[in-house]
Amino acid sequence: MTELLPLAIAPGEQAREALPALRAALTGTGPAVLPYAAGSPPPEAPAGAVPDTGTALVVGTSGSTGTPKLAMLPASSLAASAAATHERLGGPGDWLLAMPPHHIAGVQVLLRCLAAGTEPHFTDLRDGFTPTALTRAVTAMARQAADRGSHRRYTAVVPTQLVRCLADPAATAALAELDAVLVGGAATAPSVLTRARDAGIRAVTTYGMSETCGGCVYDGIALRGSSVRTDGDGRISLGGATLATGYLGRPDLTGQAFTTDPDGTRWFRTDDVGHLDDAGHWHVDGRIDDLVNTGGLKVAPRVVEEALTAHLPVVTEAVVVGVPDPEWGQAVAAALTLTDGAPAPAVTDVRAALRGILPDHALPRHLLVLDTIPGRGPGKPDRAAIAAAFRATMEP
Repeated sequence: MTELLPLAIAPGEQAREALPALRAALTGTGPAVLPYAAGSPPPEAPAGAVPDTGTALVVGTSGSTGTPKLAMLPASSLAASAAATHERLGGPGDWLLAMPPHHIAGVQVLLRCLAAGTEPHFTDLRDGFTPTALTRAVTAMARQAADRGSHRRYTAVVPTQLVRCLADPAATAALAELDAVLVGGAATAPSVLTRARDAGIRAVTTYGMSETCGGCVYDGIALRGSSVRTDGDGRISLGGATLATGYLGRPDLTGQAFTTDPDGTRWFRTDDVGHLDDAGHWHVDGRIDDLVNTGGLKVAPRVVEEALTAHLPVVTEAVVVGVPDPEWGQAVAAALTLTDGAPAPAVTDVRAALRGILPDHALPRHLLVLDTIPGRGPGKPDRAAIAAAFRATMEP
């Protein structure tokens, strides 16, 4: 019987205290770990639920749609994830933790170091993430690596963190010193990636979720041991060595989300839609629930978001939602953040700038300029909050 250890993990240097319990979970000499944010109550596991044999980590999904769930990740899946990541990036290395360590992307930074026998380093997050704190952490990381002998150096960030760093010359230079910067948790605007790569940052986009040990598709190509496929509606399924065994205490939800082919290959059915381009790269077009149905035509928010950030220089971030419309059923609405001092653009000007780039039905009909995009987890925009903000501005 596999036991379960709820483990509070603090951000920053204090996250080091979690390493012994995580190491024991990976090696099978200790109970499976259920990480949660220090200062918060632990997630509630279903009464009487016991993790599957071999489970090393139990992590919560975002619960943005449907019931929150706890994915059971075996040590074998976590080992496969770490090995495939290091293989893709060029070899094991030291990792810098720059995000909350209780989410899958953050705890994976620690687990990759444990799997490879390398060193975790920590960004000071006591005042939240700042480019200055990251710069200091990269500097300290380089100094320690020089003292011990050269190692490859990596970190993982969400798109908002990358945008903030690109606005700070010192942080931009610090990221450019690293051998790779994983960027995931949400869509990264192509314009942001271009700016990062032009600045010498090896930014690698990742796609995955708690049920796949985090990212299993890097820069649109599945990692070794992972697979991607879509059904007739474009819905993405992920398969391979990094999959969870299911949801703790929820065989009903496990049966809905995980399937097994006749040849024994297991798949996780995501809530995303996407496509494979002619060059063999996968693209995520958005969540099924986020598609905007306007005038009987479907609009993938990500396509509009990428057009906004690519073709309007003043737009730093964009999140597109559907809002009720008496004529069209739903209308395309875009929440934007802008470069410092930029005036709010008129919706007519935005539509004119994107006409011919997007089909007419995908052009935004409503705009809302925000200081920051509300989030519901590392890198994930809170689309429900944004839709509510639009509705508030449209009420008579």
